[in-house]
Amino acid sequence: MTLLDATRNRIKELCKMNNMNINQLSIASGINPSTIRSIFKFIKKAPSSETIYYICIGFGISIKDFYNSKFFDDLDDD
Repeated sequence: MTLLDATRNRIKELCKMNNMNINQLSIASGINPSTIRSIFKFIKKAPSSETIYYICIGFGISIKDFYNSKFFDDLDDD
């Protein structure tokens, strides 16, 4: 799994856990919905650390909590 795949999966997982959709996450995090949607398009590179920071704010978690997930355990080198 790539870092981008793991990031996408983690955001999806957290949205499901918090009963949130992309629009609700964008409001909670203060990020434009198109920025969050672009993470899920295959042309987008991994989001910046600043974007992840604001996504974490939207979920009410720390960056450490975001990356403390099985999705990040076995990343590919790609």
